[in-house]
Amino acid sequence: MVQYLRKSTLTDLPEMLAIYAAAKQYLHQQQIDQWQDGYPDEESIKADIIQQRSYVLICDTRIAAVGVLATQGDPTYAAIDGQWCSSSHQAYVAVHRTAVSEQFRGQHLAQILMSSLMTIAYHDGFKDIRIDTHPDNLGMQHVIQKSGFDYRGIVWLNGDSGNSRNKRWAYQIVLP
Repeated sequence: MVQYLRKSTLTDLPEMLAIYAAAKQYLHQQQIDQWQDGYPDEESIKADIIQQRSYVLICDTRIAAVGVLATQGDPTYAAIDGQWCSSSHQAYVAVHRTAVSEQFRGQHLAQILMSSLMTIAYHDGFKDIRIDTHPDNLGMQHVIQKSGFDYRGIVWLNGDSGNSRNKRWAYQIVLP
């Protein structure tokens, strides 16, 4: 099977929307309160594509997975109940909105997606890579940890520590 990562385009949008919709349903079935409020929505996915920070993992000719590399920093990561690893690299890239197509689940493609995103980040000059996920999303935590990320603490979406729905576990890897 031929596998490669490329930037997504607006022609990919319908397939990407279907992948995110299935991922939301999958999380709902597992009773994980992540992505259950309409996010990520079509506008945010379009914005990622237009800003050229959205990627798709292609397996043969089909989109198997999606992910975003946000290079502008993430306000969510400004405050952490824990500590980011200090490094000589001030800029970091955040991995967001990763999902694997339901047709490709169980094939370890989330690992390939993560490794590919890390390679692009490194190639673009980022050695500090951060990611977060819902505390109940054990599958994503496994992918993150297997990819070499270390748990760094708790961050809150929109800085809203009063709403437990916004609690996320934060991870980081600093590449040599």
